Amino acid sequence: MEVPLAVASVAFLTGYAVRVLARDQLPRFGADLCLGVILGSWAVFLTDYAVRLRLSGLGPPRFVRTHLLDTVVLLLPLLRPLRMVALYDRVQRRRGQPRLGLYARVMVYSGLSVSLLGFTAALTVYHHEVGAPGATIRTFGDSLWWASATLATVGYGDVTPVTPIGRVVAVGLMACGLALLGAVTGSFSSWLIQTFRREDEEPGNGERGNGGRPPGGSPGAS
Repeated sequence: MEVPLAVASVAFLTGYAVRVLARDQLPRFGADLCLGVILGSWAVFLTDYAVRLRLSGLGPPRFVRTHLLDTVVLLLPLLRPLRMVALYDRVQRRRGQPRLGLYARVMVYSGLSVSLLGFTAALTVYHHEVGAPGATIRTFGDSLWWASATLATVGYGDVTPVTPIGRVVAVGLMACGLALLGAVTGSFSSWLIQTFRREDEEPGNGERGNGGRPPGGSPGAS
């Protein structure tokens, strides 16, 4: 089901994006078609989740705890590409090839999450903000700029959401930005520390630190 679900995820994102960005130009049939694609994709994810829950033999609370990413993908199907990292890692293990390292996985997950969450939040905020009284987000470009500043925890304040849904999305995006930024920074720092530690533990580093002389020796010692 990996390929069909990946296709459904792309269809979900495409249908939602077209419905939001081209809503003024779309005929009624086009808007209904996009809505049908969105709901159909969601139905595919819901069916897959229900079948795997049934086959697992686990209770719903335990299944949710052990399949947290799948649950998140069910709520937001456009995040399905995040599962491709885990799938690639499993394939590499089966072939006996070096698997994707922990720090690399964290950075890839974080990068994909930032891109997908930022784009989706920009679409959602633009959908609810455009045309609202007193709105400063008037174009999709404004919405992308706002999402980028919010995820980076910069918060310039030149454009801000004014609708209740826009502000709820903003709070969620701030929390995700802090978490993802902390994950990337922490992983990169840990990777640097481990790299320097391995270099310090390599044989011969002590001699190089003494200018090539053995410990306790003198330049003229024979």
